[in-house]
Amino acid sequence: MTMNKNTALRALFFILLAASAFLSPAMSLLAGIVLALTLGNPYPALAKRASKIALQASVVGIGFGMDLHESLAAGRDGMLFTVVSVIGVMLLGVALGRRMGIDGKGSYLIASGTAICGGSAIAAVGPVIDADDDQMSLSLITIFVLNAVALFVFPPVGEALGLSQQQFGMWAAIAIHDTSSVVGAGAAYGQEALQIATTVKLTRALWIIPLAVFSTFVFRSRGKRIAVPWFILLFVAAMAVNTYTGIPEQVTGAIVEVSRRVLCMTLFLIGCGLSLAVVRSVGIRPLILGVVLWAVISITTLAVVMAV
Repeated sequence: MTMNKNTALRALFFILLAASAFLSPAMSLLAGIVLALTLGNPYPALAKRASKIALQASVVGIGFGMDLHESLAAGRDGMLFTVVSVIGVMLLGVALGRRMGIDGKGSYLIASGTAICGGSAIAAVGPVIDADDDQMSLSLITIFVLNAVALFVFPPVGEALGLSQQQFGMWAAIAIHDTSSVVGAGAAYGQEALQIATTVKLTRALWIIPLAVFSTFVFRSRGKRIAVPWFILLFVAAMAVNTYTGIPEQVTGAIVEVSRRVLCMTLFLIGCGLSLAVVRSVGIRPLILGVVLWAVISITTLAVVMAV
């Protein structure tokens, strides 16, 4: 009987994975979360590895639908705000974490994930500062929960406030944690929002490198390897190919369409990574810190983009 249940669960997993390619980004994520919290994820290790590879591949593929000159202009427009917000969130996160009694490495990881690019920043910085498994898990789940909320909340809020494609793309890129949800929210809002959000977010993700280097001195853990996000360079290369080589639009359009469907499947896999046990393990104080930092950067960014 148990074997039959396990077989049925595995079959359902692959059916939902295939179906998620044709759902919206938010619904794909929700499908994964519902499966994880009700029946469980039959392939947790596989889903974790596959989601990382698929996310990077889908982001690179989306680059084939973007113009390099327009994208650089969008990234340049958001550069100053990116610099200010990254430094501001890091300082605020560490200070608040100390006041709330959260261990230094835990608050540093949450601030890193909020300031730059969610789980990718935490995964890159964690080994550098010698964070243990509990600190990594608490930080990742805190960021993950808020990231999931943002994917559902941001598009309808943008519509309600009448944000333009450019305004929403900038807001999403700076205020949403992970690249997956930034791209998902941008795709849900519109093509221009997707392009701006993706470019600004990946420009922001480059801050992983200086932050990791800086962290080795702050936490005196030199010699640790820094995880460089090489897929960002491939994303830029894809834009350059689309801009300068004259590949037929039918070809690049097909690549972008497939990449969007892969992105939705990725969000399903990410949703499958959530569990009640992991949520309970987060604790209230790290979650409060994450919510406060997220609220600060979301409201501040929204005020700035609406004022411009």
